[in-house]
Amino acid sequence: MQHLQPQRILIIGAGFASLWSALAAARRLDLEASPDRPVEVALIAPQPVLTIRPRLYEAVPAGMAVPLQELFTATGVRFIAGSVHAIRTDADEVDLVDASGQHSTLHYDRLVLAAGSSLYRPDIPGLREHAFSVDQGDEAAALEAHLHRLAARPSSVARNTVVVAGGGFTGLEIATELPARMRSILGDDADVRVIIVERADAIGPDLGPGPRPEIDRALAGLGIECRLGSAVASIDATGLTTADGERIDSATVIWTAGVRASVLTAQIPAERDALGRLRVDANLRVPAVPKVFVAGDAAVAPTDDAGNHTLMACQHAIPLGRSAGDNAAADLLALALTPYSQPDYVTCLDLGGWGAVVTQGWDRKVWLTGAEAKSMKSMINSKLIYPPLDREAAFAAANPAVALAL
Repeated sequence: MQHLQPQRILIIGAGFASLWSALAAARRLDLEASPDRPVEVALIAPQPVLTIRPRLYEAVPAGMAVPLQELFTATGVRFIAGSVHAIRTDADEVDLVDASGQHSTLHYDRLVLAAGSSLYRPDIPGLREHAFSVDQGDEAAALEAHLHRLAARPSSVARNTVVVAGGGFTGLEIATELPARMRSILGDDADVRVIIVERADAIGPDLGPGPRPEIDRALAGLGIECRLGSAVASIDATGLTTADGERIDSATVIWTAGVRASVLTAQIPAERDALGRLRVDANLRVPAVPKVFVAGDAAVAPTDDAGNHTLMACQHAIPLGRSAGDNAAADLLALALTPYSQPDYVTCLDLGGWGAVVTQGWDRKVWLTGAEAKSMKSMINSKLIYPPLDREAAFAAANPAVALAL
């Protein structure tokens, strides 16, 4: 009896979008595939672990990870340990290398690129050598270890001062977390200073004016200082210097100023935006390369008919992943594709000990503030963004037709 070679839906990535792409593709194949036409769903990532990246600004970031191998096994997703270093769309192949340095090549019949994003580090003197970040799990853990080592140093202005470079979403969340965290490490009587350096003339420039009064109140209540309209010129082991010449002594500089899509997007012969994200059609397919779908931070897609587009956020990564995986499987099976749509938009910004602020709509009209908003943020961070760990619940949640409450 002749055994058919399975076709393959290959997913590249290690985050929310790649996980949900895999689950959605596996769900669609479970419903539609035939034994006469076997299809494999395979996911390539360094480890079968989901880092809960939206929580890396919190204390104990080493615990912000979910093992996925049992879920992959239960849902029939093949996990391949490795990192992709080349995508060859002309041959429908990717080249990868595993932890031992072994190189191999994999063919795909449909590809979902969900390789995420990483912190953008411009060519500022000393940034790479001396600045911390909360972008990836290991980087957040390194910052946490550094903060605890400060307790062994004699008290000084530099020891007690943290500078957060960037006053956007991530910068605000880590900055407002720091006063309480620093005092828990250094002592309640420590003269802790947290300073945000933001090159724009307003705090939270991408968040718009809607939540800004609440953000200003939170920063004032927490004693956080802001240097607005001020760019970082250089960083060294004892602090930083701004472009206008101000010197800030600090043993801890945290860089949060922007992210860029994975460098793998440059290997797809298609249009990209200024952040390196691939422009996709309504089905999340790359028009010039029809076997390639894109999700998460690697994609920029319309969310509605009003001209809004996806942001690099978990709120969009999960639905993008569900739609891309489902459509990749449907396309391979010659079934109708379902356009991605996500007209509702909510911003939920943690503001540390002050609380949080929740806005609705793209105009970011304030909905909840303070403790009530903090309760919603805690629910999102601790429950809603975590994947189900059994097959039935995972497949139910991976259905892109079911609204995802975030």
